[in-house]
Formats: sequence, structure tokens, C-alpha cells
Amino acid sequence: MNIIIRLLITAAVAYGLTTILSGVHITDFKAAIIFAIVLAVLNTLLKPILVILTIPITIVTLGLFLLVINALMILLADKLMDSIVVDGFWWALIFSVLLSVMSSVLQSLFKQDKEKA
Repeated sequence: MNIIIRLLITAAVAYGLTTILSGVHITDFKAAIIFAIVLAVLNTLLKPILVILTIPITIVTLGLFLLVINALMILLADKLMDSIVVDGFWWALIFSVLLSVMSSVLQSLFKQDKEKA
């Protein structure tokens, strides 16, 4: 159940960010849910491999290269789906940072509400 809630939060944040960011376009909420699933699969399967392969660069940049890896995951999801369009690397970077921050905040708020109940 927790994974479904996390996917819905990610989808809602991604769809909401398309109204703020002019360089990211998602057609509808159904596409945002599919985007969240594709992104979750990519982050589960491909991201750990990329992180291990780029350890030297990550160390030299003091971890900032992980932001580039997140942007690459967004761009790869864009290539795999027709219903999302990201206009370039910088839009993907901004989108990935905002998506991560806002999803984390909403998930922590949801977790606090669940603990109070």
C-alpha cells in the first residue's frame, strides 16, 4: 500500500510541476501515473548501476553528480514515453530537483499524519 501512495504522490507532484515549469509537459494525470511507474522502475533497476559506475565523478563533485544522474533518469523516462516531453537537460535537472524535494516533503507529511492516527 505504501508504494501505491508514493507513486500517487510522485505522479501528483510531477503533474503539478508541469503547470509551473514551461519546459516539461505531461498530457494528463494518467500519463503522470505511468511516468511515476516508469521512473520508479528506472530508479530501481538502472540508477544503482549508474551510481556505482560514476563513483569517482561523484566523489570529485562532492555528490553533485547525483543530480545529473537524476536528470538522466527523467530524460530516459521522456524517451520511453510519448505522453511526457522534457525540452532539454536543464529542464530535466530543475524538474528532478523539484520533484525530489516536493515528493519528499509530501511523503514525510503523509507519514506524520499516518503516525498520528
